[in-house]
Amino acid sequence: MGKEDYSKAFKLGKKDYQARMLRGEKPILQVLDDILPERGSYSEVPLGLVQIPIDQIVGTKTVARSSSFAGNFMPILRETSEFAAKWVKLSDSHVEEGVRDPIKVYEYMYKFYVVEGNKRVSVMKYFGAVSIQGTVTRIVPKPSEDKENKIYHEYLDFYQEAPINYLWFTKLGSYDKLREAVGKQPGEAWSEEELLEFSSVFTRFHAEYQAKGGGKLDISPGDAFLAFITLYGYHTIEEKTTSEMQALVAQCWEEFAMLGEHSGVSLKTKPSPKKKSLFSLLHLSAPRKLKIAFIYEKTPGTSAWTYAHELGRLHLQQRFPEEVQTVSYENGTLENIESLLEDAIEAGCDLVFTTTPPFAPASVKAAIAHPKVHILNCSLNTSHRYIRTYYSRMYEAKFLMGAIAGAMAENDKLTYIADYPIYGSIANINAFALGAKMINPRAKVFLEWSTKKEIDIDENIRACGSSCVSGMDMVIPEEAWRFFGIYHIDEGRPRNLAMPLWHWGKFYEQIIWAIMDGSWKYDDDPSEKKAINYWWGMAEGVIDVVFSKYLPLGSKRLVELLKATISNEEFNPFSGVLYSQSGVVLKDTEESLSPEEIMTMDWLAENVVGTIPSKEELNEQAEPVIKQQGVKKKEG
Repeated sequence: MGKEDYSKAFKLGKKDYQARMLRGEKPILQVLDDILPERGSYSEVPLGLVQIPIDQIVGTKTVARSSSFAGNFMPILRETSEFAAKWVKLSDSHVEEGVRDPIKVYEYMYKFYVVEGNKRVSVMKYFGAVSIQGTVTRIVPKPSEDKENKIYHEYLDFYQEAPINYLWFTKLGSYDKLREAVGKQPGEAWSEEELLEFSSVFTRFHAEYQAKGGGKLDISPGDAFLAFITLYGYHTIEEKTTSEMQALVAQCWEEFAMLGEHSGVSLKTKPSPKKKSLFSLLHLSAPRKLKIAFIYEKTPGTSAWTYAHELGRLHLQQRFPEEVQTVSYENGTLENIESLLEDAIEAGCDLVFTTTPPFAPASVKAAIAHPKVHILNCSLNTSHRYIRTYYSRMYEAKFLMGAIAGAMAENDKLTYIADYPIYGSIANINAFALGAKMINPRAKVFLEWSTKKEIDIDENIRACGSSCVSGMDMVIPEEAWRFFGIYHIDEGRPRNLAMPLWHWGKFYEQIIWAIMDGSWKYDDDPSEKKAINYWWGMAEGVIDVVFSKYLPLGSKRLVELLKATISNEEFNPFSGVLYSQSGVVLKDTEESLSPEEIMTMDWLAENVVGTIPSKEELNEQAEPVIKQQGVKKKEG
């Protein structure tokens, strides 16, 4: 049997050798000595006897034996060679009693390179073994700003808690997300039972993922696994049968494909052109009534955010009295959102709007289970293929609000009260600061966060002496609260000057037209695996600013002029020379930041006094929002 096995292995080796040659790749084994950084820039750490994943053994330590094998570790020396005879003997021994002697290897950046035991690895790979025992020495490169280096050092910290060597990631912060998904704290050691359970869950997932073609995606199996358990829940996945796991992996395939380097978010900053005239649509013969659900986190009476979306729902009912039927669900939570979605779908809703970022994961699960239902989530930069997301360019209104504040502040001191450090909110802060600086070059914006722990914002405003404040965007209907929009503090009382307006009805109306005339499907380009995110602003009528009678006529005329230039797309608030707190962001007077750069800002303008808080500084209310939408530092 051993000779027959060698003959088959030899053919596999030759085939792999030729395929690599045609692709312009090195056809034999990788050599660790060829890729190691210069001596002195790394250290060696003995790990002892370790179970090594066979798939991650990719080469040899030195060049000596590398040419005896193709790149897949199959032999390429003649069947009459002494090498072949030793391979055959080892193969026979493996069939009779198994390979027991551990190999000796080096580990570098998740991969393993053999010092002793190359033929044992070759035989085990030929027979399809999953792992092999070996004595491992880890090579640890010194920390650097290189992205892969940073990820690897995150892995090293994780390895101290959970010695798992079969899973790695391609994105920074993934090990923290893995801990969170599994329910572990940083620094908390995993028990032997937990390690075995995790290995079982990952192995079952990995088998289905590879069978489906995971090796062809430009992500690691770890990336896909993390996305999978984040969506469905680690402990829920533990209970799934093999057939259930197989079905879920297949359903999530486009989510996995989107994780690659060439995927991401496709920003739609304008409505798609209509394919039919409004007149022809309104005169269709007996169209089926579109049933639409709105799912709110709170109630319109207790939340300005929910109230704005409720006004949008009412706008739809008035605009499409015969074509549309709407229903709303209030007081959604992370605990009941899945049941609310199922209720809406069972009630026959064709379209569902979930109006807050933390509802995105449940929205994705519902969309996967019900592919004929259109589901949209109100969030920004959310990379999910099965749902569409939407938000507004509120920074355009905030720029105008900053201009008003800069004109009305007597002492050059302004306060901006933000809620969550999420995508879009940083652009709002910076636009406000830039607007204030345009009118008043001396203006300083003192930044406060309403969601920070143990903070007295009123006291901070008094301490810094700001006379003009940017508070919450809208008034809450059931509260007699006047501290909203831009207000001037006069003898301790607010005098409202202006407020931004979210006109969600305009957005919802355009989406309904897109579905009715068929242009909805044209937003989705099947050739690129991208999530669709609608991000509309003043030009589309989704954002506006309302002025009060207290705003001087001259200031009002100036702001209306600025508003017209933004609405006509003649001016971008983030254009020209821009400075952050730490230096130059944009130095060309003719350039502007791209929509993606605006959306994912992780810096504050130079005239902002304050910082972007970490999640540890925020209260519990902020946790689900930050988890889904929190601003992250750009990867190096």
